[in-house]
Amino acid sequence: MDRQILDRCLAVLALLVLSPLLLLIGAAVVLDSGWPVFFGHNRVGCHGKLFRLLKFRTMRQGQAGPSITTSGDSRITRSGKFLRKFKLDELPQFWNVVRGEMSLVGPRPEVPEFVDMNNPMWNSILKFRPGITDPASITYRNEELLLATSSDPIRFYEESVLPAKLALNLAYLRKRSLWLDLKVIGQTAQCAIFPGDIPIKETGVFTRKDSE
Repeated sequence: MDRQILDRCLAVLALLVLSPLLLLIGAAVVLDSGWPVFFGHNRVGCHGKLFRLLKFRTMRQGQAGPSITTSGDSRITRSGKFLRKFKLDELPQFWNVVRGEMSLVGPRPEVPEFVDMNNPMWNSILKFRPGITDPASITYRNEELLLATSSDPIRFYEESVLPAKLALNLAYLRKRSLWLDLKVIGQTAQCAIFPGDIPIKETGVFTRKDSE
């Protein structure tokens, strides 16, 4: 079966199975900070095409701030802290998969300001549909805590974190297979259920050494 068709079928199934949880999360967002329930953000997709990535809203409305979110950001709501900790805010992206904009597993889509279309690494990565999860998401699952340690989070992200994530994604794409995707999904679920309790060396599908 074609990978995109399989992704779409599984995404529809996930939305049906998770519908009670999605309704509960939506109600929690509204009760905590009002409407809207969802947050849409422009991301760079396959072949550089922009699309609206969906998430449950985890930040307060009308508060400007940097594009990079760090741990302790005052814009994050009470319910948002819980949703982000367990990655539940990402669940609406199954709808992006149904729409054909994303895959279940693939390089995480980036915001336009951090994408360099003249960079060969980006050109290679953007040949594929972005995913809900990828090996870099597992390795950098505590990215907000890491960025909070820097005096200049945006520069630190651009110069250190993002290049490492791109290298991990390229390593994944070179070895991509159904079995590897299943492994990534399993490890993503494990990290979401037990955030912060699992050493990176036991969860990363690839390490930085693999990406060199």
